[in-house]
Amino acid sequence: MPLTHGRYFVKSICQNAYMMVYFIDVNTYVFCRNAIYAGSNGKMDDRLLGIVVDSFTKILIPGIRVTIPLTILSFSFAMVIAVVVAMIQFANVKVLKQISRFYIWVVRGTPLLVQLYVIFYGLPNLGIIIDPFPCAVLVFSINEGAYCAETMRAALESVPKGQIEAGYCVGMSYLQIMRRIVLPQAFRIAFPPLSNSLISMVKDTSLAANITVVEMFMATQRIVARTYEPLALYIEVGLIYLLFCTVLTGLQHMGERRLSITAERRKDPWYRHVISQSRFRRR
Repeated sequence: MPLTHGRYFVKSICQNAYMMVYFIDVNTYVFCRNAIYAGSNGKMDDRLLGIVVDSFTKILIPGIRVTIPLTILSFSFAMVIAVVVAMIQFANVKVLKQISRFYIWVVRGTPLLVQLYVIFYGLPNLGIIIDPFPCAVLVFSINEGAYCAETMRAALESVPKGQIEAGYCVGMSYLQIMRRIVLPQAFRIAFPPLSNSLISMVKDTSLAANITVVEMFMATQRIVARTYEPLALYIEVGLIYLLFCTVLTGLQHMGERRLSITAERRKDPWYRHVISQSRFRRR
């Protein structure tokens, strides 16, 4: 056998032997680690329990200080946008209606995470720098406003046209009809889907962690980076989100019951007033 062939042969043997030793070492490490964990379940459980208990307040406090205010501010601004856009479409103002439809088309057709990245990371190239929290409020408001605008538009169109005509008959202006007749009924109809949008926004605020907003999810990520317990901690933050959404669901049910009771008691008083006045004038 030539000398060069012998060298390659010895080299291949050494490489195979190295791989076998590495494989054995890795398997030995895994076996020993599992044996240690199996032999000290009590200690590991106590450690994990301590991490979960200690991290609860560290996750909950950012939720109260950041997640809830972020949700309230974003949804409030979103409702203002939604009502304005829905009324523009309901009034059928041609140019403004086309602009509103374009806004809804763009916002609903692009991911929320992309919108966050464009505003927070993209606008600095144009010299526009926005802090993380105001940026999150801006993007969430614009995004949710598009969805809520369609909800409000459907609610406005569900109000019978005869009520609007009756309002004109008694001398009401368009704004008075919208404020006293149409919008109260539209909000009552849109209350359940708008509540669902609010609950969904609570969960969507976790995306704000991608633009360095220190809310619940980002606080959890930091704790996971220190403790290396992702399963327990991510389940814990999921349960806290579930707690927030459960409270909102309870408030939604209370609001729906209150609105139904009010509707049964009043029987749409503005509508009765408009109809009675219109009948009186016809006589």
